[in-house]
Amino acid sequence: MYKVVSLFAGCGGCDQGITGDFVFNQKRYERLPFELTYAMDIDQKALNTHMLNFRDSIIKCADVCDVESSEIPDCDVIIGGFPCQSFSTVNPTKDPFDERANLYKQMVRIVKDKQPQVFIAENVKGLMTLHKGEIFKRIYKAFEDAGYTLSYRLLNAADYGVPQKRERMIMVGFRNDLGIKFEFPEETNKNNWVPLSVAVQKLAIDEQKYYFSKRAVLGMKNAKPNMKRGLWQHLDEPCLTVTSHLAKVSLNSRDPVLLVDPEKELYRRFTPREAARIQSFPDEFNFAGSETDAYRQIGNAVPPVMFWHVTKKVADYLEK
Repeated sequence: MYKVVSLFAGCGGCDQGITGDFVFNQKRYERLPFELTYAMDIDQKALNTHMLNFRDSIIKCADVCDVESSEIPDCDVIIGGFPCQSFSTVNPTKDPFDERANLYKQMVRIVKDKQPQVFIAENVKGLMTLHKGEIFKRIYKAFEDAGYTLSYRLLNAADYGVPQKRERMIMVGFRNDLGIKFEFPEETNKNNWVPLSVAVQKLAIDEQKYYFSKRAVLGMKNAKPNMKRGLWQHLDEPCLTVTSHLAKVSLNSRDPVLLVDPEKELYRRFTPREAARIQSFPDEFNFAGSETDAYRQIGNAVPPVMFWHVTKKVADYLEK
């Protein structure tokens, strides 16, 4: 088993993907040869969920800036999706040079100090184009200077069997002495996307708290034509990207919602379990805390199924 350290672990989307051994959409994703030994995040609520699902690893709630590399166990693999709010295309007004944007330097520091065989970094699509790509070039060079041969690609989760159009930048770096140039796995579901109906098994549900009020619907109808509208989803297509704002979804936003009844003008948001399925979490994956906590954790997560495909290919290289 290759020992894994998970930085910015959140509730554990990457960690579910790299360990495998779960079922999604009636397909089993086999156990991969990775052992999660250490996971760290600054969000205790997310780590409470992590502890529910990964009981054997060391869990540390801390600011990565305050953690010395010597405190982290030696490992074969380091994974992490450093915080991405500053790079997001959803909110391009964020300062790309703020402290959160610079957290990639902490991952570089730990990778450089621990020298694992391979690291895997994840971030939003916007990272690749922000400031005409200059920020991405800076991040790329930092990991390269740490002693790694890099490969990166923009992946769409829908191309790998996730019922969601979610584009994410994945960077894989193998230590230079291994002489490996990583090639990403071929898409398993290109032109054959999994529909949203996999996640939403019953369009109409009894709980009224998930439905938008008549006032909200009227507000959407009366909005100016140039305003963004609620994006109701077709069940026979993948969902648009779900975000950490799932608990505060608005009909006058870019967040995907469900149109339950066109004649009655009934709209609702996704339940937490539906949102988790949209992200390809197995139904056995449990979320701690309130529904609001669960929505935020789900929206911030990496789809386990997509990450499984990437790490399965990483395992193939390591075992060769």
